[in-house]
Amino acid sequence: LNIIAGDDKDVNEKVKEVFANSPDPDADFDKIVQANFPGALNNKDLVTKVVDILALKGYSESNCLLATSLCCDELARQLENDFNGIYGHNFNLGGLAGFPFAGNTGFGAMAAHIPDDGFCLIAYGPHVGLTTDGIVGKVERAGIELVDDCCGSAMKASDYVKGITDGGAQITTKIQEFTDFQQGAVQELILPHGKRLSDAENRMVELPYALYESQNMLMSRIVKKGSTGIKRGLALLGGVQINTGPDTLDYFVPLRFVFMNYRGFVLDDMLSSLKE
Repeated sequence: LNIIAGDDKDVNEKVKEVFANSPDPDADFDKIVQANFPGALNNKDLVTKVVDILALKGYSESNCLLATSLCCDELARQLENDFNGIYGHNFNLGGLAGFPFAGNTGFGAMAAHIPDDGFCLIAYGPHVGLTTDGIVGKVERAGIELVDDCCGSAMKASDYVKGITDGGAQITTKIQEFTDFQQGAVQELILPHGKRLSDAENRMVELPYALYESQNMLMSRIVKKGSTGIKRGLALLGGVQINTGPDTLDYFVPLRFVFMNYRGFVLDDMLSSLKE
């Protein structure tokens, strides 16, 4: 299959294959998702729209390198897998909580792997769990009876910030250990959002949006420095990934969807098209 610009049948058939064994959309659960995360798209709708829009730019499965900056959590792999079914294996730029820990060096290596005269799509952002009964920050995992935290790294960072902003943080002279340096970075990068989180009506809902702002800032700087390696064009898809239980589709709140040239200039802001 070669996805051709404007060929909706090819796009739709490919996406249909990718989601053949996925859960069907659940209207009742969708209401729960929208109540907590307005504007969220289930992964099937997201991938369909993204692939269709990018096909009009000339993207195909043979000329696009997919890169991601998502959390280490295995649940975060679902979005990768869904896009992998279209564009093939991804280059991983992310670490704990979805931060682009691969940095400038990783981006440079990734850009060198973009097909000649080809394109790149980077999907990035934090993730958050949502149970079938609407609890944000928790998720049902296959094979595990306990309803688990999601994202654990983000919640640990939130607790760290809360201890500082609300008082009660333990005073220590201990320097951050290298064996957990990513978590230390997550905590410091979310620290500027302490008041915002304290004032939030629902801290767990606000947390991924705060994380996204820090991640988007970092991603923008990384892309700006390495933009000369992106060849024909780069699409940035940023937002909040919503992981759900085994019987429901995952979701994504798109917050940024732009097409850039090799100079790092935005040629097209496609976010409104994604939300239509």
